[in-house]
Amino acid sequence: MKEEEIQSILDKLKNEEIHEFLVKKEDFMQFRSHLVKRPDFKHFRGVAQRGGDVLFYYDKEPRK
Repeated sequence: MKEEEIQSILDKLKNEEIHEFLVKKEDFMQFRSHLVKRPDFKHFRGVAQRGGDVLFYYDKEPRK
């Protein structure tokens, strides 16, 4: 997964163009490394799935 692709996905989640995105286990660390650099990082919520994949959502309210 390339940086441009990750940023595009995160922007689409934020802008509600997509409501969720499934990150495969093998892409998780690379995806997360870009996610934590964003100023709106705390708005993203990841829900672990069976097998190591993570389903990401964007919340209007940041977590505490």
